[in-house]
Amino acid sequence: MMENYSFRFSKSSKNLNSVLLIIPMVLLFIGVYGGFMQTLFRAGIIQSDPFVGGDYYKGLTFHGVLNAIVFTTFFAVALGNALIPYSLKKHLNSKIAWTSGILMLVGSVLAAIVILIGEATVLYTFYPPLKAHPLFYIGLTLLVVGSWVASYNWVPMYLEWRKENKGEKTPLAVVGMFTTFIIWFIASLAVAVEILFMLLPWSLGLVDEINVMLARTLFWFFGHPLVYFWLLPAYVMYYSFMPKIAGGKLYSDMAGRLVFMMFILFSIPVGTHHQYMDPAIGSQWKLLHGIFTFAVALPSLITAFTLAASLEHAGRKRGGKGLFGWMWKLPYFDKEKWFFPYLILGLIIFIFGGIGGIINASYQMNTVIHNTAWVPGHFHLTVAGPVLLAFLGGSLYLIGQFMNKGIKFKGWAMISPYVYTIGLFIMSYGLKIGGLKGMPRRTNTGASYANPDSILYQPDWIFYIDLSVIGGSIMFVGIIMYLVSFFGTVFAKSESSEEGALVTFPISEPLHDEPSTWLRNFKPFIIIAIILIVLSYAPVIYDVIQNTYGGSLPYSPNSPVPLR
Repeated sequence: MMENYSFRFSKSSKNLNSVLLIIPMVLLFIGVYGGFMQTLFRAGIIQSDPFVGGDYYKGLTFHGVLNAIVFTTFFAVALGNALIPYSLKKHLNSKIAWTSGILMLVGSVLAAIVILIGEATVLYTFYPPLKAHPLFYIGLTLLVVGSWVASYNWVPMYLEWRKENKGEKTPLAVVGMFTTFIIWFIASLAVAVEILFMLLPWSLGLVDEINVMLARTLFWFFGHPLVYFWLLPAYVMYYSFMPKIAGGKLYSDMAGRLVFMMFILFSIPVGTHHQYMDPAIGSQWKLLHGIFTFAVALPSLITAFTLAASLEHAGRKRGGKGLFGWMWKLPYFDKEKWFFPYLILGLIIFIFGGIGGIINASYQMNTVIHNTAWVPGHFHLTVAGPVLLAFLGGSLYLIGQFMNKGIKFKGWAMISPYVYTIGLFIMSYGLKIGGLKGMPRRTNTGASYANPDSILYQPDWIFYIDLSVIGGSIMFVGIIMYLVSFFGTVFAKSESSEEGALVTFPISEPLHDEPSTWLRNFKPFIIIAIILIVLSYAPVIYDVIQNTYGGSLPYSPNSPVPLR
């Protein structure tokens, strides 16, 4: 059983984790701004975005790379740097921690600069034949390697703890963070191969052409597990923090451990469901990946039951009566429990995002919504819903802890996720229904979809475009409210003059603390996961290599002819 206590982080760790939270928050705002400009452009309210020189695809690249890759990676590392030392009562190796942080910062800034000057207009998926400047790929590589170094830094602490605490269960938060980075490491190996052996030599001019289908396959080996790299830190906070904040206990400790181990098994051999329309891959392998995609829904269903039971326990402890009376006793609008709305609203959003994911993973239904506005509508309900809200709440909590400061503008901090959620549902509905009516995604026609002069103008889309811009505007207001609280806290006067940061986390105690002996070792689950990956991806890669010939010249989305 893990009891709450305070742990003093060194001044070096405190400063590093503060940097890992503040700089990505600035980059997040730039990315959110880019997304907001997208909605205004689609509605015809603006003709171009002056920040990116009117380059539609540059703004879209900023939005995807900074929000989906940079911000999420930084937060996952910062959360691990906080929770693992705290839970194990061990101190980070500061030299290694700073090395990882510097690699990530240099890589992120490098990639952002290259995007800004217009040399990496390749969107967050960086599909070839879209080609970026070599420094873009080098920047992404440094970001990934920096995150590897950060996770390596936790391993000696964990092994030392295991020797000192034989027979004890590893704290659940530590299990969750190691699961996150096990998935991240395995998945990012594929994109490392893509970048180092395909994209970078191609970008440097060492080779003229590139196998587009193989590059896409390697990307999606990484790209869909990336979703779970985003999602799992949110799960760590759901299991570790939310029951305690709500005033109760975690219903089942074993359920949480089972969920994390199931993600190790099923989260990687699923990427080909993003390639249902790609002709080089056999349909039988697409079916296999589709089945695994449905299997990975199982840990989310277990999570839904476990967390609902945990919240019911909390609500009844707070005086809830009857079948559903406990629901109204939870601290939805308690300023002192401002963190709770970020977590509970993310869970509610994820219900709708998960339902949409079933459609994306089903071959016949995927053919209907493929490359339509439905896809970003779904994507925002998953990544921009539970992931972003949990990360925002976690960032605000962590920055207050590491900078020894009380949270400022708590009312705004509490209300902002509600404002954001209302906007998200409106925007997502507009995108999804517009997508079902044929409205395409990430397409620059030279004019807004709402403009009769556009080659893609459709009167039936106007209402749904208007919904997306209304929802996007409300979301932007919610983010601004949050940033007022975040940076108000950052620039407030410290409540303590001590050099180190005394950190306390609201770790939930288990209501049912099962032995879970068979869930104490990562090794068998990693071995089974590797076997599943080989069985599911070896034939896919073989098909791609056998069924593709030659390669493609580089291409710019702003140029009508291939680059030579």
